[in-house]
Amino acid sequence: MYKKIVISVLLISSLAACAVSPTGRRQFLIVGEGQMSQMGAQAYAQMKTKQKLSSSLQANTYVRCIANAITRELGGNQQSQWEVNVFENASPNAFALPGKKIGVNTGMITLAQSQDQLAAVMGHEVGHVLARHSAERMSLDTATKTGTQLLQVVSGESTPAKQKVFGLLGLGAQYGVKLPFSRKHESEADIIGVELMAKAGFDPRGSVQLWQNMAKASKGSSPEFMSTHPSNNTRINQLNGHMSKAMSLYRQAQAQGKKPQCG
Repeated sequence: MYKKIVISVLLISSLAACAVSPTGRRQFLIVGEGQMSQMGAQAYAQMKTKQKLSSSLQANTYVRCIANAITRELGGNQQSQWEVNVFENASPNAFALPGKKIGVNTGMITLAQSQDQLAAVMGHEVGHVLARHSAERMSLDTATKTGTQLLQVVSGESTPAKQKVFGLLGLGAQYGVKLPFSRKHESEADIIGVELMAKAGFDPRGSVQLWQNMAKASKGSSPEFMSTHPSNNTRINQLNGHMSKAMSLYRQAQAQGKKPQCG
């Protein structure tokens, strides 16, 4: 029994050592891509039955135009594989899930005042998926559970365990459980996202404008040291510090004729 435990620990350590995020950060990952995609798809399907989808052709066309431009940069035939929907919800929120699922609330469309600002949001959320942040959190939280148990938690009626899994997937706000991504994950998604939007031809300076809007809209929010999210000012400073590289990518994209006109 002891030998099996040692072998399991060594195997997990080996798998974790092989995992590296898009920014080169070492990760602890023991939950498979297939499991995460299945959980993400199931969670997304349930969201579509419980939350109202927007019937606005204009809103859906706008959001999908931006999503298509961003996912096109992922290579292969990725663009056509992502499902994108707008949810009729005044909360300024957006998300992307394993399994190639994107959701944007109408409230976020209102807050993000240009296609570049909304591209910053969507690039950030896709960044979470590319960096496998949900899998990383799920691996740390459920190292003792099997993939089958995880899938059973997602399916069926709402339970506290199921809500926690949704939170780990990045759907905490939608399901009333506060499990936000860590500051490390948020900052990494910001950097991945701003590069992704720039490669797609969106002006990366829109990311700074977005968080300035966020700062205005979130007056009275908790200080950074009390939150797992970076403060708006910290995010703005980090993005500005990365802007030189992002602008270089943007100029290259423009020279290649990538000039999205989504609205």
